[in-house]
Amino acid sequence: MTSSDGSGGDEDGTRTGQGQEESKPAPKKPRSFWKELPILIGIALVLALLIKTFLVQAFSIPSDSMQNTLQQGDRVLVDKLTPWFGSEPERGEVVVFHDPTQWLAGEPTAEPNAVQTFLSWIGLMPSAEEKDLIKRVIGVGGDTVECKGTGPLKVNGKALNESDYVYAGNTPCTVDDMGGQFKVKVPKGFIWVMGDHRQNSRDSRYNQDDKYHGMVPVDEVVGRAIVKAWPINRWGTLPVPDTFDQDGLNNQSSASTALTVAPQGLALAGAVPVVLWRRRRIAPTETR
Repeated sequence: MTSSDGSGGDEDGTRTGQGQEESKPAPKKPRSFWKELPILIGIALVLALLIKTFLVQAFSIPSDSMQNTLQQGDRVLVDKLTPWFGSEPERGEVVVFHDPTQWLAGEPTAEPNAVQTFLSWIGLMPSAEEKDLIKRVIGVGGDTVECKGTGPLKVNGKALNESDYVYAGNTPCTVDDMGGQFKVKVPKGFIWVMGDHRQNSRDSRYNQDDKYHGMVPVDEVVGRAIVKAWPINRWGTLPVPDTFDQDGLNNQSSASTALTVAPQGLALAGAVPVVLWRRRRIAPTETR
């Protein structure tokens, strides 16, 4: 159909409209997976670093002091999140803490290679430069912890049944003058720690001559070990033994929730949605 003046305006208008459509830029094609892969890896590394700093970190067990709960060479995941919300260590928990007063003096220091240094940087391996220990919390601020003869170990006058975690053949206490016999009052802001392999653990008992009298400041606690992650055949959680739940210990309940996912898993889980979101943003939109 033409206009009344015969100018063919409709045809011109149609041609003009088609020209405008043809002049629109073509939609960008999404990048291939292989081009997105470096971005995915980069995001995962950044997230792993953040997770290591604030959430959960892997640590290696360097000695036999926590047998049989933990064996030398085991890898554990340590919850670093709950201390940020004011949660403090509780009796029965296995915790990692910085060396408070040279407990590890004289111990050899490993020389990591480049790969180990990188893995420790992102939290998949412990740092060789950090002097950390792992023990079980026996007493918290305000507790009286004592042991006479070969035991039992008592907290606030209540005997602990430690058969579930103390190394087979060990007694709760040792009969010696180096710290095997003790009665201590734990100050507020400190914890008293002991290894599960009682006859092979240099713990609070044997550091009572330091400035903290064998106590560990809560501020030096990195976090609670929550999972044995490696080797796979030893995977399992690290719960608080039932003996610490008995009446009379004044055990405080914890409102914290433990994270049990490895850093690389959390990082990858966080990175994938970001990359998918980017791919959707640049994908061509359907015209209707």
